[in-house]
Amino acid sequence: MQTENIIEMLHITKEFPGIIANDDITLQLRRGEIHALLGENGAGKSTLMSVLFGLYQPEKGEIRKNGQVVKINDPNDATALGIGMVHQHFKLIEVFTVLDNIILGAETTRLGFLQKKSARAKVEALSEKYGLKVDLDAKVEDITVGMQQRVEILKMLYRDNEILIFDEPTAVLTPQEIDELMNTMREFAKEGKSILFISHKLNEIMAVADRVTVLRKGKYIGTVNTSETDKQSLSNMMVGRPVQLEVVKDEAKPGEPVLKVEHFSMPGKGGHKHNAVNDVSFTVRAGEIVCIAGIDGNGQTEFIHGLTGLDKASGGQITLCGQDISHASIRRRGEGMSHIPEDRHKHGLVLDFTLEQNLVLQSYREPRFEHFGFIDNGAVRAYAEKLIDQYDVRSGQGPITTARSMSGGNQQKAIIARELDRQKPLIVAVQPTRGLDVGAIEYIHGQLVAQRDAGKAVLLVSLELDEVMSLSDRILVMYEGEIVGELDPKATTVQELGLYMAGAKRMKKEGAGA
Repeated sequence: MQTENIIEMLHITKEFPGIIANDDITLQLRRGEIHALLGENGAGKSTLMSVLFGLYQPEKGEIRKNGQVVKINDPNDATALGIGMVHQHFKLIEVFTVLDNIILGAETTRLGFLQKKSARAKVEALSEKYGLKVDLDAKVEDITVGMQQRVEILKMLYRDNEILIFDEPTAVLTPQEIDELMNTMREFAKEGKSILFISHKLNEIMAVADRVTVLRKGKYIGTVNTSETDKQSLSNMMVGRPVQLEVVKDEAKPGEPVLKVEHFSMPGKGGHKHNAVNDVSFTVRAGEIVCIAGIDGNGQTEFIHGLTGLDKASGGQITLCGQDISHASIRRRGEGMSHIPEDRHKHGLVLDFTLEQNLVLQSYREPRFEHFGFIDNGAVRAYAEKLIDQYDVRSGQGPITTARSMSGGNQQKAIIARELDRQKPLIVAVQPTRGLDVGAIEYIHGQLVAQRDAGKAVLLVSLELDEVMSLSDRILVMYEGEIVGELDPKATTVQELGLYMAGAKRMKKEGAGA
């Protein structure tokens, strides 16, 4: 006899050193529904889904599928039960092609030989059906994070899973891609698949989910129908207090130029003849937030890598506080700018270092952290505790927690704490609120505005249209590696911004933001 619930997680408790990540949580997923899991960073959402996918074993509780108790020892058991998971931090092999990543572990063979032709045909059919276009022959290391997200989704679909877990699936997608994904999820549900959907984005949850389960600090708060609630009520349930959902800021008072970019170009990757960034010019002044907006993959990543010194530019000049830094080393550039990177794992943290070590990565050589040529561990510990408290960075063992073991949102908060506290004249913030809950977003937006009001220049790169419109004082739109529009957020609309982002509109070629 089939039950209404396809999956039941009953009284699940999962502990880690110093923290109970899941404390007696019960979650029921109905057949054919989209069920959202909502909670603050570190509330235990990803842990609970990792238990369902067999990555963790719970200390207490049981899992049932179709009313029958099942034991999920590892992801292979989960896959055999028809459970698939798209992880927040992608589980991809960077030197493999997209196709090889998708079929890895589920290869079709005949007489001991890999049948790539049929596998390719199946993947192409899935990508066509669900609008998940991706270059199957590209290496994963050469594609954008948005494309990597598509690879993860295709990997799950390739295995014909009926229970689909999405852990922050839209964190790296553009507004258009998010709309497409929402439609795809609705199609999955119509086909009878059941979806568990972790998200911090209340708009998405209200738009696509049938029900929402809220967790807070590892405990179950409640399950509600989305048709019977609203964003403010959900944010109150999640954070435990009223949250300001709009950015509050005074008019900007721009001062002297801090960053000047002139005729800047970056080479294309993978042997492409065309530049990834082509002849870009603009200025960011003290006391303003300038945002580079655009659909992912239009040169923003390459531009930031060139600006911060991660990659070498092919032309142009960068002036920071009157100094030409076009050929300066990363370390020298870092003396004048803070950088919140797009990829927190690759460029933001040393994952096997402790939290306190990560918080002093750029500043451990400063006199305040040094004693007779040795790092003063007591000073580092005190500094880390101050930042952890100020930015509400949650972890099992405080300053000595390994960065790898922290939730994605708390890793992000640690990077933001480190970079903003460095008090540099230029703050380069790339997707700063990616993966953060509404309470943390409210705080980070406030911090960026405070930095602006203190006379810092802020260069923001964001794919979140709400963030672009509410946080920036000027918007520069990048399309195919060029600045195609400069917009005043108070005098434009999301629709007009979208036209520039899609390349349907562009300003006359005179340079931007002079």
